[in-house]
Amino acid sequence: MRLLLDTHALLWWFMSDPQLSARAAAAILDDANEVLVSAASAWEIATKHRLGKLPEAREAYPRFEELVAADGFGYLSVSHRHGLRAGAYQVAHGDPFDRMLAAQAEIENLLLVTRDPAFKLFPVKTLW
Repeated sequence: MRLLLDTHALLWWFMSDPQLSARAAAAILDDANEVLVSAASAWEIATKHRLGKLPEAREAYPRFEELVAADGFGYLSVSHRHGLRAGAYQVAHGDPFDRMLAAQAEIENLLLVTRDPAFKLFPVKTLW
């Protein structure tokens, strides 16, 4: 499987937080799966760190690249196709980070690892 980690799932993985479901952790640990981190998550972590809104980001922000590399995760860049799709969704969900992750998961046929029920509004498959 090809997995795309929602930002909270990524942070909880980094912190070994018990809020990460056992099913999600098992999928991330499975060497048969490709685990991807979106540029949108880096953007979200940096933004929320700057605003003081995400305590977990305080730990991850300065070590982001090191943590991603240590776990062997891949990066997923944001393309113009992702941007066009994220902006075109006709759903009542205004979070630009979530919209981008949904677009990336849909276009790249990725399984989105998230506990956020808002993703049910989007045409994506999720795992939690």
